[in-house]
Amino acid sequence: MGNRPFTTIAAVLFAIAALLHLYRVAMSHFTVVIGSHAISETMSIVAIVVAAILSWGLFRESRR
Repeated sequence: MGNRPFTTIAAVLFAIAALLHLYRVAMSHFTVVIGSHAISETMSIVAIVVAAILSWGLFRESRR
């Protein structure tokens, strides 16, 4: 797992989040609703990019 197991765990969690958002965009058969607001697929695309960048950075950090 490397020298920093908690950093690796956080990286895996961000990667899972990115994959779930990617699944939502690819399949587009469900809507995310928070309160009375429907979250657009555009926000999922932003979330994919952010979560993937964070995951990549944390994986790099965990290997140092």
